[in-house]
Amino acid sequence: MTEQNILLKMKNITKTFGKVTALRDVNLEVKQGEVHALVGENGAGKSTLMNVLSGIYPYGSYDGDIIFDNETCKFSKIHDSEDKGIVIIHQELALVPYLSIAENMFLGNERTSSLSKGVLDWPRTFQRAKELLELVGLDEDPHTLIKDIGVGKQQLVEIAKAISKNCRLLILDEPTASLNESDSQKLLELIDKFRSEGMTSIIISHKLNEISYIANSITVIRDGSTIETLDNSNHDVSEDRIIAGMVGRALTDRFPKRNPDHKISSEVLLEVKDWTVYHPLNLNRKVNDNVSIKLHKGEVVGFAGLMGAGRTEFAKSLFGHSYGAKISGKVIINGKEVVLNTVTDAIKNGLAYVTEDRKGDGLVLENPISTNMTLANLEAVSSRLVIDKDLELVKSKELKQDLNVKCASVLQNVGNLSGGNQQKVLLAKWIFALPDVLILDEPTRGIDVGAKYEIYCLINKLVEAGKAVLMISSELPEVLGMSDRIYVMNEGKIVAEMPRKDASQESIMGAILRSSDKKPTMEQ
Repeated sequence: MTEQNILLKMKNITKTFGKVTALRDVNLEVKQGEVHALVGENGAGKSTLMNVLSGIYPYGSYDGDIIFDNETCKFSKIHDSEDKGIVIIHQELALVPYLSIAENMFLGNERTSSLSKGVLDWPRTFQRAKELLELVGLDEDPHTLIKDIGVGKQQLVEIAKAISKNCRLLILDEPTASLNESDSQKLLELIDKFRSEGMTSIIISHKLNEISYIANSITVIRDGSTIETLDNSNHDVSEDRIIAGMVGRALTDRFPKRNPDHKISSEVLLEVKDWTVYHPLNLNRKVNDNVSIKLHKGEVVGFAGLMGAGRTEFAKSLFGHSYGAKISGKVIINGKEVVLNTVTDAIKNGLAYVTEDRKGDGLVLENPISTNMTLANLEAVSSRLVIDKDLELVKSKELKQDLNVKCASVLQNVGNLSGGNQQKVLLAKWIFALPDVLILDEPTRGIDVGAKYEIYCLINKLVEAGKAVLMISSELPEVLGMSDRIYVMNEGKIVAEMPRKDASQESIMGAILRSSDKKPTMEQ
């Protein structure tokens, strides 16, 4: 690699947080006009490195050098890096729901009138926003509120926002984590288009098939150190090769085998009959239509379907009517019909729901790990309505060990953990509630292959202990790899049920297509 075509060099970057070393002598070189992937397990230091590069962690808070376009840079804030054309898009999109697309696009980078300093030039703002939307292939009126477009379109708005800042190096942190396959493919094609036009990109992703497809180079970070950079210019680096670099060994089986002595019981732990749910705002629209399912003791049941099929709505409405209106149907747990009007009712009857949105709905990020782990079963750590902090500490330490949560202390705020470890804390919270049935909604979204494997092992332990698990996942290989039986949902209805031995990606998609009058459309 010649010096002339290197756009970015990060040399011997070391970053510590107190006594914890997050980055240790990390080196990264990115060529002009390439897509460079940054991979590693949760907590490996990928996002920390990009926060150093973008000025979120200012010069002086780390050791090492950043050289961009042959110039040594000392960014003290994010605007310094943006002035150089380095723009980062975080996994949690930084958009304001009740502002328009155009307003979001130029927030902090406003278009002002040339005649009157400080006065916003709205015609110019909306015209430029329209031009940028066309550039990223988004056919939306720039006056549209962000809350009225889907996640896939919001991601494109973020990219248009980055381009408005004269972006030369675009950093994308888990850009497809919340997107369906169709939206993910469109985004990758857009990144490829920008590459052909000379833009350089750094992409962080746990979706290794996408990395293999889009990246020219792949740098592996493990435990805060650079392990290797792989040349993927011919797109011939396999997922297994990337995994070996990430975890330090070959991962021969993505999905752990169940104990051969394990048997699924004929005993039904959960039965739902004729479950019908209407949209909370549009009372004429059914989001679930006469859904009936069964879960047996010791069984993992997969819930497959396209985005918008109604799977999460079903789970949330079942879990104490925390979604929906005009809910009807029967719920039978352990052979007894129960009424679950509140989340408390659901928990008391042995039901747990692990949300797909761990940061928004699942965890209290500003609170310690210990508090989050015991939150769903405070009675177990309380006496006369007073929490026993010593007992809470003991129980949370046991859960930390059982689930292999990597943290300095259970008194550490959960918001400071990596995504994979946050997910383990969320699982610990519901395991501590001692449920018979766990509904896991996208349990491995946005986490690395190593953390995924640990969660798969935990799911196996739960069913081997006699629990039943309903697993909602948008990743069909995950559904196929972990489930004993699979329900397929489309347009709010169960359209197929199949044992694992008869299931395939083709049979699941075939069931969805056959159930629709027309090919189902992906949510944008």
